Amino acid sequence: MHRAGGFVFAALLALVALPATAHDAAMSKEGGAPLGASAAFDPQGHLWMVDAKDGHVWLRRSDDLGRHFAEPIAVNADAEPIYAEGENRPKLAFGPDGEVYVSWSQPRAQPYTGFVRFARSLDGGAHFSAPLTVHHDAAEITHRFDALAVDGHGRVVVAWIDKRDLNAAKDAGQPYLGAAVYYSWSDDRGAHFAPERKLADQSCECCRIALAQTPDGNIAAFFRAIYDDNVRDHAYAVLGLGANPSSAERATFSNWQIAGCPHHGPGLAISHDGVRHAVWYEASQGPALWYGQLDPGHPAKRTLQFASAGASHADVAAQDRHVWLVWNQMDAKGYTLMLRESLDGGANFQPPRALAESVAAVGSPQLLMRQGKTYVAWNTTTGFRLLPTNEEAP
Repeated sequence: MHRAGGFVFAALLALVALPATAHDAAMSKEGGAPLGASAAFDPQGHLWMVDAKDGHVWLRRSDDLGRHFAEPIAVNADAEPIYAEGENRPKLAFGPDGEVYVSWSQPRAQPYTGFVRFARSLDGGAHFSAPLTVHHDAAEITHRFDALAVDGHGRVVVAWIDKRDLNAAKDAGQPYLGAAVYYSWSDDRGAHFAPERKLADQSCECCRIALAQTPDGNIAAFFRAIYDDNVRDHAYAVLGLGANPSSAERATFSNWQIAGCPHHGPGLAISHDGVRHAVWYEASQGPALWYGQLDPGHPAKRTLQFASAGASHADVAAQDRHVWLVWNQMDAKGYTLMLRESLDGGANFQPPRALAESVAAVGSPQLLMRQGKTYVAWNTTTGFRLLPTNEEAP
């Protein structure tokens, strides 16, 4: 897998984490579990986390904002290989009636191949169904980098990166760059999934897909696509379910040309007024993180380069006129979790400020909303941390 863009991966540092703050979660990572974890709040405000170790996806719940976690539950009873890196980690989502949904990518025998796996609990995480493979295609190719969401009608939506069209093009002697984005959905609480549907050809091979709910309850996708001769910009689409069609449109125009995947997917948050707040990484004029408001088919509006060299893996959240940006900032001393906020819908952002530090390896930060307050989930070698964006948040 190619690495590019001037940033260094978190796994290169393996020293000792600095002490956690008063609001940090105290869950230990004994045994060196991978840093690829996902966290989310359920509708009742409980914090949940999934990660992978020893062939199992582990689900944990905290009722005190991450200070303590209950004993982990194995989502998959039978051990299997599991991808658990930052761009390709287990995912977690909740249904409207107490359902807990988990997805992950399962490595196959051949390099860079995988199946997208899914399991559900209908009793609040106490018991899980046997995992199923979401897609009908059973070829040993890339079906990886899954993204999971629940739409406003309770339907489970999964999108992923898929290389069946690349293989078909090779067999036909035709050119094909990258991979494709496919998706499927379930309208029976995850018992069955519809035959997969292609969203777009020629996507980046290993950048995560961002999913977000639109104000009308649909699911939108924002992902790195390939245009022309290896120009790796981004595309946006609302996923059509049932008879509804989908159409992906170019949404960033940096014209970053690179013959390889930067392993650095974007983030997306859609506010109640329909504004599509997005963050992404590109290095056409040096490594940088960008914020913009997507206008599919046209360059993003209100673009801002909010971080440069050493910055990576940003996330974005939005509520009314409040917008939050978080990212990892690396220097010779280690990692700093950084935050910027806008109080006017993304027109202007306050100066950056540090939320936490670690001299140990870290995972990608996630912005989480709970009862009108915002937190950052940050996984590190020495522990999972939940940090408020405001000291008054708890």
